[in-house]
Amino acid sequence: MNGKSAPMAAPSVSERARSIAFAVAFYGVTVLMAFPIPLLLLFPQGAIKFWCEVWSGAQRWCLRWVMGVRVVVEGEWPAGPVLVACKHEAMFEAVDMPTLLDFPAIFAKVELLNMPFWGKAGRAYGLVPVERDQGAKALRAMVSAARSFSASGRPLVIFPEGTRVTHGTRPELQAGFAGLYKLIGYPVVPLAVDSGRLLRGFWKRRGVVTYRFGAPIEPGLPREVIEARVHAAINALNTKD
Repeated sequence: MNGKSAPMAAPSVSERARSIAFAVAFYGVTVLMAFPIPLLLLFPQGAIKFWCEVWSGAQRWCLRWVMGVRVVVEGEWPAGPVLVACKHEAMFEAVDMPTLLDFPAIFAKVELLNMPFWGKAGRAYGLVPVERDQGAKALRAMVSAARSFSASGRPLVIFPEGTRVTHGTRPELQAGFAGLYKLIGYPVVPLAVDSGRLLRGFWKRRGVVTYRFGAPIEPGLPREVIEARVHAAINALNTKD
């Protein structure tokens, strides 16, 4: 058994009702938790860290007890200054990172950091803005931020496909991933996730979402080698429905 539930063609009436209840519960919590953020920003970073972890945990709680979705983790969790390269199929894993890992610094689209309230919380927590249209300038900024966060022992998280993709698809990795890998010189830990089977879009399904950590990949490999190894590892759970 690998922890995956059988894919379903469409959500049932019960799952649709649960999806509505999940949206009301989680997004309601998200809105309510946004209001204290300006005050929390006046305190040391630990206050925002705690708040973001509570919010991330609220998603897990709502998925488990409202939606009926369990989360299973396979493989060794990374520790220290590593680059976690994660498959990206649903909003779930982006929100879940503070629950899954120990205070990760996460590369995220710059648009997310412009959101009211939560954008400022994200910057204070340690989201690293990714501006794809800035080319080498953006890469230099990402490397500088990565080194700053990893110096304090925080793992780095990147979604190397660049955006959410449909479960069952295997797009090529974005060019920025290989550049970041080369310049920061840290081991890469691939992370597969099959969230798209159950959690992509508004209508969600009951079942099990599986994370699978791959074996660490050493720094210094040629671009074609690191891309091929990461691509294969993050798609380990990516079977077609």
